[in-house]
Amino acid sequence: MIAASNRQILLSGAFLSLFAVVGTTLVALTEFTTAETIVENERQVLLRNLHALLPPERFDNDIASDILELSASPLLGTEEISTAYRARLAGEPVAAIFSSIAPNGYSGRIHLLVGLYVDGSVAGVRVIKHAETPGLGDAIEIRKSPWITVFDGKSLDNPDADGWRVKRDGGEFDQLTGATITPRAIVAAVRNTLLYYQQNADMIFEKRQGHDEQ
Repeated sequence: MIAASNRQILLSGAFLSLFAVVGTTLVALTEFTTAETIVENERQVLLRNLHALLPPERFDNDIASDILELSASPLLGTEEISTAYRARLAGEPVAAIFSSIAPNGYSGRIHLLVGLYVDGSVAGVRVIKHAETPGLGDAIEIRKSPWITVFDGKSLDNPDADGWRVKRDGGEFDQLTGATITPRAIVAAVRNTLLYYQQNADMIFEKRQGHDEQ
């Protein structure tokens, strides 16, 4: 009886081990076969976001590959390396799209893509990640409201420094109904991105394609 019991225990252990090995192999195989698909899907999402800010007819380079890695910057709201995407037409600079962060949203950090033409005017802004309140602060999303398009064509001189505030603070930009902190944070982040570009314009397009760190 004891021997039979031991055999049963050994068989059960062997089956469990085999099950674990097969399960692990299947998971690894699934990850391997879907990795390229996931990467391509992420690339397509990125391209849609970039093209929403800068129409494809405005440039002829591979904007998702012509990138510049930027060191952490208080003006960009970043605490680690971020990426700038550079658009060119016939080799000439057209625009750069920055990965910026508004650190002081109502519910935390608001991640942005801020597109700036080479002349320092705003090509467009999009929110790509946030945790703002549904029905209030989430109106910063283009699919919920056109509010985010108020930055199109703006620059450091249009409006002036006093105008780069929400109207409740004496500035030019509308706040959202029932939400002021969220748009206030984004207005500041966009202006800070413009300031960053003003201070670093010479180096943004200095190097060609690649993952150059500045």
